[in-house]
Amino acid sequence: MDISLFDFYLPEEQIAQTPLKKRDEARLMVIDKDNHTFEHRVFHDIIDYLRPGDVLVRNNTKVIPARLVGVKEQTQGKVEVLLLHEVPEEGEDVWECLVGSAKSVRVGSRCVFGEGKLIAECVSVHDEGIRHMKFIYSGIFLEVLDELGVMPLPPYIKRQCEDKDDYQTVYAKVPGSVAAPTAGFHFTPELFDELKEKGVEVVDVTLNIGLGTFRPVKVQDTKDHVMHEETYVLDASAAETLNKAKAEGRRIIAIGTTSVRTLESNFGKFGRFQEESAATSIFISPGYTFGAVDAIITNFHLPKSTLVMLVSAFMGREWTLSCYQEAVSQGYRFFSFGDAMFIYGGSR
Repeated sequence: MDISLFDFYLPEEQIAQTPLKKRDEARLMVIDKDNHTFEHRVFHDIIDYLRPGDVLVRNNTKVIPARLVGVKEQTQGKVEVLLLHEVPEEGEDVWECLVGSAKSVRVGSRCVFGEGKLIAECVSVHDEGIRHMKFIYSGIFLEVLDELGVMPLPPYIKRQCEDKDDYQTVYAKVPGSVAAPTAGFHFTPELFDELKEKGVEVVDVTLNIGLGTFRPVKVQDTKDHVMHEETYVLDASAAETLNKAKAEGRRIIAIGTTSVRTLESNFGKFGRFQEESAATSIFISPGYTFGAVDAIITNFHLPKSTLVMLVSAFMGREWTLSCYQEAVSQGYRFFSFGDAMFIYGGSR
């Protein structure tokens, strides 16, 4: 499909720059994808739309302060490095990185951060600014990174968060992502308590978010877009809970597109949910048939992004864009710190 079919107009002032102080007071558009109806609510009202027996699936990945700013050792020129994921097959402490001004970073080039507390040496060169870098340091890597790195906020957010936890879900647990599963921002511990009291089950999976989620589509025809691999883990307990829900006809509701991609990758491979630690490059766009997921909680995404394509695959492109147009007209806040949608099919 032509990329222009997923474009829409969004006033810049509706791009949320900061999180709400009370996470569950974001606005919520509740969408019946089959009957083409919607309601305007507040996120805490999600409890009214979930049933006893529903299974909520959340991505418990934790964002690491993966953006480093330093200098190139040879020239002392400024350099920015975004860590994406480890590549242990190339050695200990080797990471795939997205490097700014990458042309001058060749094999053997060294980038220095924190006056030498952390050094990154290029061990291999790849396309589109990707470099594999070996990190040299003393102590514990994640502690050094926490000291020197900053949260890798999307470019449309103009300033860093006052608190690093602002760019984490309240259930973030497994370090490894360079972007947050932002649909989960709206949940609070208290809301989870209320949902569990209602009889809603909660299951954790892990997908470490990297380029596959946020890389822009640069091709004109969406069929030519290639997703970057991301790793996920679905454990035996989660698989058992999900299979039981499927067998009993209960709804599986994914919190965020990364949970969708984890579930669909796993279910599509085995025809059921199965314990697995694997990589996925699944690209969900219109024409895809969903097997794992019955409903989705998600934010409002960027024009022409793979995320808006995934939502379009779930509820139809034209209806998706109609709902986005309604959200714009009603002053909803968009993107990472913005408002949310709950998309379901059929009767509540």
